[in-house]
Order: sequence, then structure tokens, then C-alpha cells
Amino acid sequence: MTPTLPRFGQSVRRLLPLAWPVFVGQLAVMALGIVDTVMMGRISPEDLAALSVGQAVYVTLFVGLMGVILAVGPIAGRAFGARDLAGAGMSFVQAQWLALMLAVPGMALMLFPEPFILLAQLGPEVEAKVRAYLRPMALALPPALLFVAFRGFATSVSRPKAVMLWQLAGLPLKVLLNLLFVQGLGLGLAGCAWATLGVMVVQMAGAQWLLRRDDFYRPFAIAHLWQTRPERTRIQGLLKLGVPMGAGILVEVTGFTFMAFFIARLGATPVGGHQIAVNLVSAMFMTALGLGSAAGTLVAQHLGARELAVARAVGWHALGLSALVAAVLGGSVALLAQPIVGLFTNNAQVAAAALPLLVWVWFFHLGDALQTVAAYVLRAHHVATLPMLAYVLALWGVGIGGGYWLAFAQGQGALGFWRASTFGLVVAAALLIALMAWVHRRDAASG
Repeated sequence: MTPTLPRFGQSVRRLLPLAWPVFVGQLAVMALGIVDTVMMGRISPEDLAALSVGQAVYVTLFVGLMGVILAVGPIAGRAFGARDLAGAGMSFVQAQWLALMLAVPGMALMLFPEPFILLAQLGPEVEAKVRAYLRPMALALPPALLFVAFRGFATSVSRPKAVMLWQLAGLPLKVLLNLLFVQGLGLGLAGCAWATLGVMVVQMAGAQWLLRRDDFYRPFAIAHLWQTRPERTRIQGLLKLGVPMGAGILVEVTGFTFMAFFIARLGATPVGGHQIAVNLVSAMFMTALGLGSAAGTLVAQHLGARELAVARAVGWHALGLSALVAAVLGGSVALLAQPIVGLFTNNAQVAAAALPLLVWVWFFHLGDALQTVAAYVLRAHHVATLPMLAYVLALWGVGIGGGYWLAFAQGQGALGFWRASTFGLVVAAALLIALMAWVHRRDAASG
């Protein structure tokens, strides 16, 4: 029997229960960085600049590796849709092994961050602060990646609230640990990193506890990691999808984080203004991430159940909803730019550097939201290589290349990078939506 195609309103009612926990949880994750930004912004522009570069290094490495591990989502989601619960559980176990393997090179690059230091051309004082920040963050990488595996698996089986609860629990813990390490022990920027390490360990341990206590996960037959071994076939399956996923996400993120390295050359004040805009657009991005994650979950499950037409309808409905939400949210931030910037800094020069960027945040976010949802839908179809190539062209070529030219050759500074990156995201969104339409036509033709 052919399933009835959902209407837009029906898809929205299915997407929102899966999207809002991801939005809330990831907003809590972003708030960890905002806590650091607010605290460092009230110490000195040099500390804020060091935080911006240090976070850019960590995010670049973490998100690239995270993208590989999140291949567990589409794979486990399809198995769940096909009612292969044991197969979904085994994919999660192997994703944990993969997380530990990938953590090793990531930690090495954070402990020896010379390539990033050279790229940013930092002064001695800021460089020392960046290195002190990255040492504890390297230790935070393994538990963070293990939690990513749990996040990908739990979301794929329609349990995003389980992830959200531990992410929310991390926020008050982060505030308390920041107060202890930064102010109480006087560790400065490094104290922010030690606090983050504590949060990552607690979240990882909490996820493992939940998997053993919640009866929902029992049919998945999830074994303790130390009772298993890496399975070559399953890890290869994760890598086959995960490597282009991770590369695409890495290109996407570096198209954004590398702005911080180049803007750092302009001085502490421009990079401080950029850091404020980064925190805002990152928080706004969580709405798109939530909708994209929900869309990817539902599309993967329908594909696993061989309900191809329903999967296509849900994908298009998610894209339309994301455009509507992004337009409203971006416009609100642009209109309230001045009071929003005042929440982040009391430095008049940093505020003046941030305000012009917030107009571009509106359009930046709209392009970002559309390309994010389209990318999640494509990953559910196990299409990741072509999106990666689109990112290289749009985000590196147009965004970073064009931004460098506008910022330095044309003298537009940080604003030049934001203009070019906005246009790059719009190009990426157009390419991914066109690719999504092609994949849908291909699937329809194949029955």
C-alpha cells in the first residue's frame, strides 16, 4: 500500500518535536562558548582575541572529526526505519571506536598548533594565551567525540531529548567551573578550557549511564565498548559516508573559522567585534541545525522503510520551514543589533566594530539555514561527496578567497570577510538545493 504524502503542516508537526530538543541542546552547547566570550570580553581585548583564535582551532578540528562520526546518524536511522535494531546498536558501538581513533590526531594538532599560530600571525602575548587554552581542550576532545557518537545515534532513533538533557546540564556546570578556574584559581583563559574539559567528561559519562538505565535502548543490544573490538567492515561503512561528510562540514566550518585567523591580523579590536558576531550567528544557526537534524532523521527512517515519496516530501517541507524561520530570526537580530551588542561588551571600540557586521548576519543566516537543511537531507540519502565539492567552491573559493581580497586588497577589513562569506553561503545553498532536486528526481525514476 502506497503511503499518503504528508502536507506541509503535517510535516511541520512531525519535524518540530525532533527539532526543538536539538535546537535547545545545541544552544546550550553554544552558550558554553558565549560564557567564555562574556567573561573574557570583560578582562581585555587580548584575552578575547586569544579566545577567538583558540576556539577557531578547536572548532575546526572538533567539527571536522565530528562530521565523520555523525555518519552513524544516517546509517542507524535507516536501520531503525527497517526495524533492524541490533544493526543500529552495533553501528553506534563502532562509531565510538571510530571516535577514539580520530581523537588521537586531533589531540596532536591541538597540543602542537603551529600551523594555526602561523596562519593567524599572532603576537607573543596572544600566542601564549592560545597555547595555554588549547592544552586542556586537547584533553576534552575524546569525551566530546564519544558524546557526538551518542548524539548521532540517539537522534537517529528519534530520542533527541536524551541528548538535550545532558547538554542542558552542562551549562550551569560550565558557569560554576568557569567561576572556580578563571576567577577563583586565577587561571585566566586556560581556566575556561579546564572548565570545558570537566563538562565534556560529565556529559560523556552521563550518556553512557543513560544507555544502561533506559529500557528504550535495551532492544538495540548495545554492548559495553570494552566488551567489543573495532569491526573493519562497519568502520569502513562509517568512513565511506563519514569522510566526505566530515570533509564537507570541515570546509563549511573552516570557511567560517578561518575568518578569525585572518581577521586576527587586523588587531584585537576587529577580532573582538568579529567574535561577538560569531557568537550571535552560531546561536542562530542552532535553529537550522535542529530542523536539519529532524529532517535528516525522518528522511533516513522513511528511506529505510522504502517510503521514498514521503521522504522527498518531508525534505522539501523542512527546507521551506527553515527559510521562513531564518528570515524572521535574522531580521529580528538586525533590528535589535545595538542592544544585543551591548550584552557582550562595554568597550565602545569593540561594539563599533561589531555593529556593521550584524546587518550581514541576517543574510548570512538565511543562506546558512538553507544549505544546512539541504545538506542533512542529502546525507540521509547517503550523498556527501558532491556537497563537499560544492562547499569547496562556494565557501573556500567565494567566501574565504573573496573575503581575503575584500578585506586586505580593498581595505574593507572584517566587513569584507562577512560580505564574501554571506555570498558564499548563498551560492552553497543554491548548489545543494539543486543537488537535492536531482537526487529526488533520480529516486523517483528508480521507483
